[in-house]
Amino acid sequence: MKNKLIEKILTARVYDVADETPLELAQSLSKRYENTIHLKREDLQPVFSFKLRGAFNCMFHLSDEEKARGVVAASAGNHAQGVAIAGSKLGIKTTIVMPKITPDIKVKGVESFGGNAVLVGSTFDEAYAHAMELAEKEGMSFVHPFDNLDVIAGQGTIGMELLRQHPDPIDVIFVAVGGGGLISGIASYIKFLSPSTKIIGVEHEEAQSMTLSIEKGELVELESIGTFADGAAVKKAGKNTFAIVKDVVDEMITVSTDETCAAIKDVFEDTRTMLEPAGALATAGLKKYVARHKLKNKQLVSIASGANINFDRLRHVAERAELGEKREAILAVTIPERPNSFKYFCEAIGDRAITEFNYRYADAKEAQVFTGVKLSNGDVEKEALINSLRQKGYKVLDLSDNEVAKVHLRFMVGGHAQGVENEVLYRFRFPERPGALLHFLNNMGGNWNISLFHYRNHGSDFGRVLIGIQVPVEERPQFCKFLQDLGYEHFEETDNPAYQSFLR
Repeated sequence: MKNKLIEKILTARVYDVADETPLELAQSLSKRYENTIHLKREDLQPVFSFKLRGAFNCMFHLSDEEKARGVVAASAGNHAQGVAIAGSKLGIKTTIVMPKITPDIKVKGVESFGGNAVLVGSTFDEAYAHAMELAEKEGMSFVHPFDNLDVIAGQGTIGMELLRQHPDPIDVIFVAVGGGGLISGIASYIKFLSPSTKIIGVEHEEAQSMTLSIEKGELVELESIGTFADGAAVKKAGKNTFAIVKDVVDEMITVSTDETCAAIKDVFEDTRTMLEPAGALATAGLKKYVARHKLKNKQLVSIASGANINFDRLRHVAERAELGEKREAILAVTIPERPNSFKYFCEAIGDRAITEFNYRYADAKEAQVFTGVKLSNGDVEKEALINSLRQKGYKVLDLSDNEVAKVHLRFMVGGHAQGVENEVLYRFRFPERPGALLHFLNNMGGNWNISLFHYRNHGSDFGRVLIGIQVPVEERPQFCKFLQDLGYEHFEETDNPAYQSFLR
């Protein structure tokens, strides 16, 4: 398959709709990480993503009869826009099935290019199943988002451009991985001409299907995935892409939401462009890889693969970027409940800026404060600060990596509940659609009392909800069955130290 794919890449038809995107030096990142770092700006394509390359190449190679019957595709957004613009250029009728939770910016993008957007289901898998039904029923050709060789070859033209634009040896190239089409195309071409160049695939830690498949030596389907990086959130990699990645990719790494948000900010500071989370995965992986291997004076390339970000998601990105860059620490600190305690606490922190300070009276002797502190030297400074505070007699709990604290607690008003018995705390992911909460309440019925509730929109496809419910011990088995029947992803947080310190 290797030689056949190289031939397909060399003869791929993409420039009818795609641009040869620039390879730009990321000056700030290069200086900070002491390497020469370039960004391959696929976010500058007409649909703000690389996806139109593979979509057009695949559709161009359809027979006249197949083109006449039209095509159907399933996509969470970027592939959909690529199919729509390719159909417009080639005169092919396009139907794109998208999950109902697809960001509006992507749905409108499909429609603006003449595609027929059909919203079905809450996940990519449900949209995919409906698209396959349409293909069978209407006789349309299905344009796969990543596991078709013509699609992979179209994405591989990025590798051709890279070697033309950077004629000197490239040490490492970082590529985001969802289904694997992008990295399969790029890595196949790069390894064919420059086998010494390392190719590193980067997945979000909540959607690491390719990473686990490589580790186990067989295709792995995840039971559930997080969709913060929705453009790369795939439960199962492709059969073709898995076979290719095993052969041409040197290593897979995963990154967190905080690390991804920090990478979005980094690219913005160098380019004044806001990448979508999936588009910033490669840069987040580059930073993590450089720190882990202590690389210096190397030639590194990150594929900036897309910029279709919803405006309302920027708030969440900004909140988490400082944590991802280790520029902020979130601490729970116990201080005496007496006049001037806050002043003395600020003096103990020194000249560091306090980003937030949340407190409510609860006890005559001690006060629990939730505080954010600016850092200039990451974990080293954070540990020094915590040790210093403890030496001064303060009890300190580090919440910088505590999801409940970062997503919910810092935005909640109130304090310890008085007289609330048998409370259990759960973190849920509700589908971000009308009726999700009502579905929860209807299933719960009148069996248990809700004693705490927090929800905040993050511009993503699921709602992050924190709920306290009073469940007597003898009713726990019935409650567990309710959770199982509900079908929403959930995590118990009753023993979470943030909850115990501030809300219990």
